[in-house]
Amino acid sequence: MGKRKNVIGVVYSTNPDFQYQYDVEPEVETLNPSQQRLKIRLDRHARAGKQVSLITGFVGKDSDLDDLCRKLKSVCGVGGSVKNGEILIQGDFREKICSQLLKLGYSAKII
Repeated sequence: MGKRKNVIGVVYSTNPDFQYQYDVEPEVETLNPSQQRLKIRLDRHARAGKQVSLITGFVGKDSDLDDLCRKLKSVCGVGGSVKNGEILIQGDFREKICSQLLKLGYSAKII
């Protein structure tokens, strides 16, 4: 049923050989860590005053972003998630995250 949401322009066809055309977006290839420009900032917006460290600027596949998030969560020992191409780490761990990203070869900057 998930594919039907992406069907373009055709509701019903009587042609038994008709093939639906789907709107498929190609997934972006992940850049090397040295080519990534990641920005780390502290965010409290719409989080009931709770602080999260927000990492933005990652270019690549969602699976690679999830792997990076998993590594950062284990280093900091806290929870976190990936939303809209950004990594959210619970709490103020900007320094620890920046040092870990630099060890992994990323170009990271605290804003």
